[in-house]
Amino acid sequence: MAPTACAEGRGLDEGDLCMKRRNFLKTAAGAAGAALAGEHDRPALGAGPKSGRQLAGKLPRWRGFNLQEKFNAGRNRPFAESDFAWMHGWGFDFVRLPMDYRCWTDKNDPYTFQEKVLKEIDGAVEFGKKFGIHVSLNLHRAPGYTVARPPEKLNLWQDEEARKQFDAQWAMFAKRYKGIPSERLSFDLVNEPAKVPNEVYAKVARRVVAAIRNQDPDRLIISDGNQWGNVPVMELADLSIAQSTRGYQPFQLTHYKASWAGGNWAEPTWPLKRGSEVQDTAWLRKKYIEPWKRLEAVGVGVHVGEWGAYNRTPHDVVLRWMRDVLTLWREAGWGWAVWNFRGSFGPLDSKRADVQYEDFHGHALDRKMLDLLRRFQGGGGPAVR
Repeated sequence: MAPTACAEGRGLDEGDLCMKRRNFLKTAAGAAGAALAGEHDRPALGAGPKSGRQLAGKLPRWRGFNLQEKFNAGRNRPFAESDFAWMHGWGFDFVRLPMDYRCWTDKNDPYTFQEKVLKEIDGAVEFGKKFGIHVSLNLHRAPGYTVARPPEKLNLWQDEEARKQFDAQWAMFAKRYKGIPSERLSFDLVNEPAKVPNEVYAKVARRVVAAIRNQDPDRLIISDGNQWGNVPVMELADLSIAQSTRGYQPFQLTHYKASWAGGNWAEPTWPLKRGSEVQDTAWLRKKYIEPWKRLEAVGVGVHVGEWGAYNRTPHDVVLRWMRDVLTLWREAGWGWAVWNFRGSFGPLDSKRADVQYEDFHGHALDRKMLDLLRRFQGGGGPAVR
């Protein structure tokens, strides 16, 4: 998420809705007609299971969506099997679960966890297994840190008690899911650290990674980039964990008229001109691809954990921008997860005023956006209608 914001409920008040190498063969895949044709990654023949440390050096090019059922403790719901089934049917293979730790944590004892809610997370992990979708658990709100409102009472970067609680959360998940292959499940430590020096963030991350590996040495671990996910953290490059970047640039395009973003901007175009600067694919490549390729060059896998554009940006602008960023990430060899699947950034129920929706099992489907996304992932599963 970008500065001072979080997509669909990021930065909103709580009542308003506020996650050594595996080789892949690239094969052409049919996708419900020539307009949906694209390439899709598949494991190399004879390749055995990889440990989390091996996968972290070169992540598979997983592509999919963020699911928000536990994004906010005020709207704490089970994950829907239908979401996984539809993603699979459209050929996607990744879900990130951005979660609020308060959903399952006793409000009177931060070291007591509610089994009923944890079983709902177990359910999502099982849906991933059933439908061949990698599940990445993320603490979108962690003890001591969140990009949403209200802020945490403790400070993860300064307070020992916050760090103890943070470690306990991930140690619990590591113990709970020990033995599940890293090709199926990963841990994304904390959503979008910001306004914290790299060395302080790295110290907290190293400590919680040790807590996870004490329970499960083989788990695939991902850390978000610093400064709301935009800046790679070289200080963690030797830790055998992957890193997650963001795709919300230009921010004036992706968060146009978003109430929590705080900007009063002219209606965006793509490319976007700001003063004498033209923000286009060359600008994106230089500022938001090349620094991460330098991180990747030292053996750190990269994934785009969140990206998308809010529903007030003109749809034709969104689609042109999406096509270009998807092309950049395909060239880079990176996977991605749209924020969100159902909601104001995604292909279902986005409530855009300038889209002619199709009915899809009672949901409003943005077919143009879905078709574009599928062209960049290959449509590997059976067609879902």
